[in-house]
Amino acid sequence: MSKPKQKQKARRMLVQALYSWDVGGTDLVNIEAEFHSDNDMSKVDVTLFHNILYGVPKNLAEIDGTYEPFLDRENKQLDPVSRAVLRLSSYEMLYTIDVPYKVVINEGVNLAKTYGPTDAYKFINGVLDKVAIERVQTCRTPEYLNPANLNLSRPTLKTLLVSRAWRWALVMMLHC
Repeated sequence: MSKPKQKQKARRMLVQALYSWDVGGTDLVNIEAEFHSDNDMSKVDVTLFHNILYGVPKNLAEIDGTYEPFLDRENKQLDPVSRAVLRLSSYEMLYTIDVPYKVVINEGVNLAKTYGPTDAYKFINGVLDKVAIERVQTCRTPEYLNPANLNLSRPTLKTLLVSRAWRWALVMMLHC
């Protein structure tokens, strides 16, 4: 199975896992163990699943603060599925540099179409689009990604640019 398909499956499971965590207050270790026992995880990006499952609660205030300014109601008034999709997508925009924001928005919309209430995907699309615009307008290049601070020779820099993650970081630096 291709890597994008494995990531899509992980995201589908993450919406369910984050929903379970939010609504049921279930312990993350139990949620992860349940998903591993109930599902064929060989076709899932397990690293992505684990990182986001534990990363969302760990960084909840920052993640919720990323999308809350663009809501037309209080966060607690959102249906739990939409909240799970917004948290998952916001986490990816904040903490993963290898996934372009357009892919994050598209995945979030597809998850909302699949699991969310009727027309929730339109709301999700609007909020995530505003989050992406805000991220691009306010992003700052971290010092460790600034090429001027890397002190690298041209061949080394060329090798780094071949890496997808570094290319994405360079694109983000150019957009900032």
